[in-house]
Amino acid sequence: MPEYKKPDVKDILRKYGAKIEGKVGSEPAVAGGYTSAYASFKQEMAPELSKYEKWCKSLGNIIKLKVSEKDSVKIKKQLDIAHLDIEPWQALGLGVMVFIAIFFFGLLFSTANLLITGNFPFLFFILTIFAAVFLFYYINGYPQRLANKWRLKASSQMVPAILYVVVYMRHTSNLEKAIDFASKNLQYPLSLDFKKIFYNVEIGKFSTIKESLDNYLESWRDYSVEFVESFHLIESSLFEPDEARRIQTLEKSLQVVLDGIYDKMLKFSHEVSAPLTNVYMLAVMLPVLGIALIPLASAMVGGLIKASHVFILYNLLIPFIAFFMLDKIMLMRPGGHGESKLLEKNPLYSEYTDKSHYTKAFLICLPLFIIGLFPLLVQIGIIPDFTFGQIGLGFFGENVNFFDFKDGKGPFGIGALFLGMFIPLSVALFFSISYRAKTKNLIKERDKTVQLENEFNNSLFQLGNRLGNGMPPELAFGRVAESSRGLVTEDFFKKVNYNIKQGGMDVDKAIFNPRTGALIYYPSELIATSMKILIESSKKGLKIAAIALMSISEYVKNIGKITQRLKDLLAENISSMKSNMTFLAPLLSGIVVGLAAMITSILNQLNLAQLEGGAELGGVSNLTNIFDLTQVIPPYYLQIAIGIYLIQIIFILTGTLVTIDSGDDKLQRTNKIANNLSKGIGLFFITALISTFILFVLSSVVLSGVG
Repeated sequence: MPEYKKPDVKDILRKYGAKIEGKVGSEPAVAGGYTSAYASFKQEMAPELSKYEKWCKSLGNIIKLKVSEKDSVKIKKQLDIAHLDIEPWQALGLGVMVFIAIFFFGLLFSTANLLITGNFPFLFFILTIFAAVFLFYYINGYPQRLANKWRLKASSQMVPAILYVVVYMRHTSNLEKAIDFASKNLQYPLSLDFKKIFYNVEIGKFSTIKESLDNYLESWRDYSVEFVESFHLIESSLFEPDEARRIQTLEKSLQVVLDGIYDKMLKFSHEVSAPLTNVYMLAVMLPVLGIALIPLASAMVGGLIKASHVFILYNLLIPFIAFFMLDKIMLMRPGGHGESKLLEKNPLYSEYTDKSHYTKAFLICLPLFIIGLFPLLVQIGIIPDFTFGQIGLGFFGENVNFFDFKDGKGPFGIGALFLGMFIPLSVALFFSISYRAKTKNLIKERDKTVQLENEFNNSLFQLGNRLGNGMPPELAFGRVAESSRGLVTEDFFKKVNYNIKQGGMDVDKAIFNPRTGALIYYPSELIATSMKILIESSKKGLKIAAIALMSISEYVKNIGKITQRLKDLLAENISSMKSNMTFLAPLLSGIVVGLAAMITSILNQLNLAQLEGGAELGGVSNLTNIFDLTQVIPPYYLQIAIGIYLIQIIFILTGTLVTIDSGDDKLQRTNKIANNLSKGIGLFFITALISTFILFVLSSVVLSGVG
């Protein structure tokens, strides 16, 4: 019988270690050190980032640039925060390739134009270089922008995240289960971060959930130290031997994150005032006032300033500068709340995504737009020019040309200016009508939800009392609905009660059912968070559920106070910019259009007087030699440029104000744009019409005796 040989421990470790390594190694790795399973998981969670990644991996791979160690570390950190599966040199390579592509496109187009027409388009070439440089810097800074946007979205979920963990750990002191509960109930993108905490433990990157969590929290240390401190307090509660002290530590962690966000928003409200004022003065007031000088300036410099230059300046450069400056200011904003994903489950959400609203608005506004194009159609010969005889009391003069083309240039006539006002009006009406149709019903539901959130504190307190007295949740909702008559809260609790009694649903489905749940009619993250915690805590007993609801009630009360305080702090900035955007800027723009019409009318009258009076005019003759009417930019083009410019500014400023006040709220932004466009452009149209008529008549009366 062979002698038994005791196996060597090293041989056993070598044998089974090889098998384990083989199984672990069977999962293919991708760039960034993640496995393909995580890449697939991330792709499902963050599909909107894939387009930038694809561009970086295609165009960014054409040339491999050497990135300095300092920049590489900085860009890599930004890419990791934004969960982008690319390398720093790929991000930089994309910017270089875009710059090269646009530069050579502009060069080839300009050279082709030179060979065909004999004229080199210097303005187009310069604008191409400007666009190439702008996109180069914009794309190079895109990882930082994505990282900031990711943080901004994630930070809006910080308070619910701490709340989920705290409420869960009140009854079950288990960090792993608490984070798992939070990851399943949080919205994107913080839910992805929490799931990645588990993923890093599963792949063996960290041995415990605490190590993985601490590593993740390091990415927030420079941005939100209160979030890090809150989780450290939660971790310390695990080591508290006394139950009362453990609960007190958990509640302290929630207060820390609330106080931190309040302090940051307070600081933001103070810091944002001066930059917003500077942007408004540079991008709105100065351009509006400067356009009054353009007619005289264009005449004095002998036609060097053309209408195309005005359109490029006012409809391309200034709006881009305003957008870029305001966008950088908005990235300073600390986390807040935004549009809930629950809104997409509302039955009325189909109206928001319905494309037929654009078709209806287009058919309504198209006739107005065509009317505004009449002077151009006359200029190219599609419609014949026509004149009017003596009008009214005769202060217009005889045989006034309605469009007034001079040597193929113009139109300089008052009629062309009046008709041209319909172009910006039709564009504004298109967006105003379509946006209002998309949001008019859904915004009413949002208002009901906001009212419900304001009332929800007392309702949660009542619900907690009912549960604390031993009443099952299935019965408690009906009793709270009875005691909330006349309030929006009554409708919500009645819908839940109806689903339970008539639909035979449990509390979870009665609230969260994607087709008939009460929450689809009230898309609120606050209400969803409260109800999820209610359902989870009720599994541990009615007493625990009652305590959880009391905690949430206090949390809702604190959130309401903070939100109202912040709105008060930001009210001055918001109301000031809103009044300037919808009243002052359109009013000044309309008056400026009238001044441009008056200047053109004066020059026209002086030219006519020179032709009729000849050398007897003396000084008038010298004046008309300096100001040649044919070199003046027609007011028709000026008012179109400034009207479209106002539309662009209203879009940009409205988006900024909504972001300051409510975060990334697409529904509110769309609705506010519709309202502000109708007010701002409506005032511009009326002011321009009245001021043009009055100033034109005034100039005609004053100069009627010349000649």
